[in-house]
Amino acid sequence: MVTLRSLLEDDSLELRVLVPGPAGALEEPVAWVHNTELPDPSGYVRRGELVLTNGLWHDRTAASAFVSNVRRARVAGIVFGLRPERRTTPDELVAACRDAGVPLLEISTAVPFTAISEAVAARYAEERQGALVRMVRRGDALATAISRGAGTSGVLRVLRRDHDLPLAVVDRMGRLLGSAGVELDAGQRQTVATSLTRRPPPLELDLGTAGRAALYLVGAVGDVDAALICLRPVRELTRHEQDALDQAARFLSLEVAKRQAVQAIELRFASELLEMVLSGGSRAAEIPGRLRAFGVDPEGPLAVWTTAFAGPEAALPGLAEAVGEFFVSAGVPVVVAAGSQDVVSVLSWRHGERESVSLAERLAAVVAERFPGHRPVVGLGGTVQGPAGLREALVRSREVCRALRHGRNGTAVGTFAELGTHRLLLGMHDTATLRTLADGVLAPIREHDGRRGGELEATLRAFLDHDGHWQATAAALQVHVNTLRNRLTKIAELTGRDTARTADRVDLFLALRAADMA
Repeated sequence: MVTLRSLLEDDSLELRVLVPGPAGALEEPVAWVHNTELPDPSGYVRRGELVLTNGLWHDRTAASAFVSNVRRARVAGIVFGLRPERRTTPDELVAACRDAGVPLLEISTAVPFTAISEAVAARYAEERQGALVRMVRRGDALATAISRGAGTSGVLRVLRRDHDLPLAVVDRMGRLLGSAGVELDAGQRQTVATSLTRRPPPLELDLGTAGRAALYLVGAVGDVDAALICLRPVRELTRHEQDALDQAARFLSLEVAKRQAVQAIELRFASELLEMVLSGGSRAAEIPGRLRAFGVDPEGPLAVWTTAFAGPEAALPGLAEAVGEFFVSAGVPVVVAAGSQDVVSVLSWRHGERESVSLAERLAAVVAERFPGHRPVVGLGGTVQGPAGLREALVRSREVCRALRHGRNGTAVGTFAELGTHRLLLGMHDTATLRTLADGVLAPIREHDGRRGGELEATLRAFLDHDGHWQATAAALQVHVNTLRNRLTKIAELTGRDTARTADRVDLFLALRAADMA
């Protein structure tokens, strides 16, 4: 950085301070130099420039007026060049600069103004070259860190070699991908995640007790996926620090993209494993190998858990990742597969039901913290020995989860043994039997709905969910009671089962539950 002090230290310029200006003025940066003899150069001089003058304006304006004009432009100072016909700086110029608080330097007759221009240009060229060299070296170090698998932490280590800054990387799900010199709590991470959903995202953020932080956006696949956070406001960062942070954020984009690609592959393999479990058949032989690939012992005891959110909403993006990270932090080998409505986990488990419930409650608490405003539920399908029992455990787990999602008591974790008797009875049958039971009752309704675009099945579900209350069901469906009555009459015609009779209502209820479990 070029300052008046650095120019004074260059003996070849033969500069002398006549008026030092206010405290610290000699250490202020000099933007450039401007040679002028205009009585009022304020319209041409930029802020922070150093004015070079021989005083040829002296016959046209007073020194006080000239100084007032350049001061209005907020210059770095004035250099008065001595000439053979004027070998001293005018006293009135010295007095005007002192009164106005403008630094005044004097240069001898032996040194031309071009020497100052060349000195300033050389220093800035040297600075730019140094900054470019540092950027290239830092780029090489960042590329090496990424290629060697050092990850986010490796990028932050490279950045902190040159700049001692408090740094963290948080993605749009509120996950901490790395940090150095700072700890962010869950609330602060969520604040960052929320800010990344705005359009456009902010470049500075208030993190409460941590203070204001500068955000450098990290994009992976055409969107903002994370942010490099520096716990300093932008105004306190030097230009070199800002450039370094911006460069690091670009390299972090590569790391985030790689992380997303690996997660996508793992989720696809996990989803295929889930299909093998459900379909059985010839592909069942592949299940042990898939489990081993995820570190799960196929010969040992296995448990199946299903995680979802209460109510009808679909699984939120990032739920599978959150569940997977929980099991990794707990040291439990697991396969996590994401569905449209839930997330299924197949894990090695050598503990009892009490320990299962305790860990599942911790899982629900972690997910609730990650997704504020949503109530997670976890259905436990029990423990089985080997892959052969996984299908039954999966069906039970999902049925428990489905019951918890629509339950009214706010329970977060449940086991199959806690379900109603009808679920226990249905759970004893395989998928084919359940599908036969459901189709035998519901097929005429579904055929009618498909052909006529009707809502008979939805109406039946609502009627049974509201315990046969006509007004409540009509209100939930937003239809007139007469419309509801007509629909239930049509259901009776198609199925031969009247919802007014207990036995028929039980048949319809079991058929719907069997369809859900199948």
